[in-house]
Amino acid sequence: MRRTLFNEDHEAFRAMIRSFVEAEVAPVYGEWEDAGHPPRDFYRKLGELGVLGVQVPEEYGGGGETSFKYQAVVSEECARAGVSFGGYGVHVNLVLPYLLKYGSQEQRKRWLPPFASGEMMTAIAMTEPGTGSDLAGMKTTARLDGDHYVLNGAKTFITGGVLADRVLVVARTSPAGPENRRAGLSILVVDTKSEGYAVGRKLEKIGLRSSDTAELSFTDVRVPVEDLLGEEGRGFEYLTHNLAEERLGIATSSYASAAAAVEFARKYVQERTVFGKTVSSFQNTKFVLAECATEVEAARSLVDRCIEALDAGELTPADAAVCKLFCTEVQGRVVDKCLQLHGGYGYMLEYPIARLYADARVTRIYGGTSEVLKTIIAKDLQV
Repeated sequence: MRRTLFNEDHEAFRAMIRSFVEAEVAPVYGEWEDAGHPPRDFYRKLGELGVLGVQVPEEYGGGGETSFKYQAVVSEECARAGVSFGGYGVHVNLVLPYLLKYGSQEQRKRWLPPFASGEMMTAIAMTEPGTGSDLAGMKTTARLDGDHYVLNGAKTFITGGVLADRVLVVARTSPAGPENRRAGLSILVVDTKSEGYAVGRKLEKIGLRSSDTAELSFTDVRVPVEDLLGEEGRGFEYLTHNLAEERLGIATSSYASAAAAVEFARKYVQERTVFGKTVSSFQNTKFVLAECATEVEAARSLVDRCIEALDAGELTPADAAVCKLFCTEVQGRVVDKCLQLHGGYGYMLEYPIARLYADARVTRIYGGTSEVLKTIIAKDLQV
């Protein structure tokens, strides 16, 4: 079906990203996976290209675009090549909206220029050992002491945590009330060079091998009060405000992964022969690819509608939950079927379908598990 989401500017951006991936990423991607993250200089290259700053206002050295469509292009082009930009997604899709909406003028002047250039990479630290999705149950604390907060606690599963220069740390600045466990949380933008800040293990994951995921700990880390993001005690409110965009970002990359899987499988079955015939000539192959292509088309239509809604300021939490739930489930089914069409070679890491398979599993967990999303959707249905 004809797609109307993108215009000429988006397609020019796509061509730039595609040639950059082919020249700078694909040839060395195996090295990134072995290291567990891209080289730090890679992000400076993205900054030089203007990719990190697309949605940063022009006054801070960015492109001044407000549309999510440019991030969708990056997701599609990375999936097409079977690669990832490491912590890029967290940097631009998760952290930037917080800085733009809740950062003061002084903070934006300090942080956004290096954010756009790649000189300052960012991450966000919410999850703690033992709490999972229960953010209100977090134990990390920040006690006000003069003109500093004193931060103590630990976080885990922090994407981009190894290379980050600043981390948005969610901490409890006052006790939770008996009637509202979500009260009393704040967001501190912590300099990772601070005394008492430590990066623990770089966690070994099933997939997303080129994206650094770390444990972090804070021992009496002193954070200047001017690095409080927004107002004290409103952290939970801030977090929920950005969840819709975060979930749409995951849905977009999931759809793109499924679309890439179909293309990898389509090419493979046309080249591979079994019993003297190409795999593509068997009816089962045709039917499986037809099923997968249909699911991908449905996912793409939903993603496109939600991107338009986000750009218009109309994407609701329930809409985003529907989109992420559907697209991640489609991704799981489609990538699995496309790997099966590769036979034994599909299990070999030299084939991109194997990487897509390993990477796909986490999308039904992070950014809100499928079970949490179903709860949100059911609540919206008033059942």
